[in-house]
Amino acid sequence: MKRLVILLSALLLVLIVTGCASPESEEPVDEREFEPRDLNTEYETIRLTKVVGGLENPWAIAFLPDGRMLVTERPGRLNIIENGEVAEVSGVPEVQAQNQGGMMDVSIHPDYEENGWIYLTYSKPNDGDNTATAVARAQLDGFSLVNLEEIFVQDRYSSPGRHYGSRIAWANDGKMFVSIGDRGADPPRAQDLGDHAGKLLRLNDDGSVPEDNPYIGQDGVLPEIFSYGHRNIQGLVVDPETGDIWGTEHGPRGGDELNLIEATNNYGWPTASLGRSYGDEWQFHNGTEARQIEGMVDPIYELLPTHAPSGLALITSDQFPNWEGNLLAGGLRGERIRRLVIEDYIVIHEEELLHSEIGRIRDVREGPDGYIYVATDHSDGGIYRIEPRD
Repeated sequence: MKRLVILLSALLLVLIVTGCASPESEEPVDEREFEPRDLNTEYETIRLTKVVGGLENPWAIAFLPDGRMLVTERPGRLNIIENGEVAEVSGVPEVQAQNQGGMMDVSIHPDYEENGWIYLTYSKPNDGDNTATAVARAQLDGFSLVNLEEIFVQDRYSSPGRHYGSRIAWANDGKMFVSIGDRGADPPRAQDLGDHAGKLLRLNDDGSVPEDNPYIGQDGVLPEIFSYGHRNIQGLVVDPETGDIWGTEHGPRGGDELNLIEATNNYGWPTASLGRSYGDEWQFHNGTEARQIEGMVDPIYELLPTHAPSGLALITSDQFPNWEGNLLAGGLRGERIRRLVIEDYIVIHEEELLHSEIGRIRDVREGPDGYIYVATDHSDGGIYRIEPRD
């Protein structure tokens, strides 16, 4: 009994010293050589290989038409990766790389071959310590960005440096969706239609407001807003066949969500939440919140246990015939990909992939070759490829 008390005391001391890691906190990763490996899944046998390592907190992946890969690093870099070699691109916008902020998403215009536009999201500093989520676009000249222009900055700079959102997705009509997180300190901002925080925005490709946006002309409502009540969308994809917008977003403790996002919908945060407070596991506002409230849209699926979702891909290629139409949702805290099978907007099956194989997963993308590419969020992170085993 005495030995048990000593062990419990030691465990309590460790917890007090280390604290509880939040879903976005950095966890150490072993720096070791990664050997290609074959992995069995329920319906596919896959091979996992490492494309490149030595990246500092890679955040997003995009592909140029010639097959080269664009990868952002959160400290403020954009890279071109070709044949396992990393070349830094100059001319990127200034970022404030602090906490969860820095250089985040990268996306190319649907008509890139005609106009050459590359889009970046990042935490823009002001004269003080506050930041805002911003979007810029530029064109590539060799290994330099040229014609850089800032096309959007959220309406309010604030602290602390977290919950930036920052995912970009393109609709079939050429409009651009951009997620903005609730920025962390003041969650009710997500319910304020006069504030960009906690929203999904719909923009023209030059950052202007589309004339057919749902809140055009409404007093007190920012015209860029498409939907609201979001905590922090960091997985975003548009189904090219149906036009459906799928988003994964961070809940608090638990409550990570998969949402089908539609215009003017209120997704509840922080008034309705499936999650609990980090401090005491009660719901927010001393338990006055509800899991469901009439007029607020429930998630399609709750990602349990805590997943801390980031990166979302829709499988459209025939490289993985048994996964076609599935969503692959990356997880930071979960250190896995959740393969979600959806029928009639209901998740009917889920499978865990890469559980604890490569660490914290920040981005998941389907490449032009039909393979799946994954970025890991570590100070010595990397890009990995999932391909079918021959």
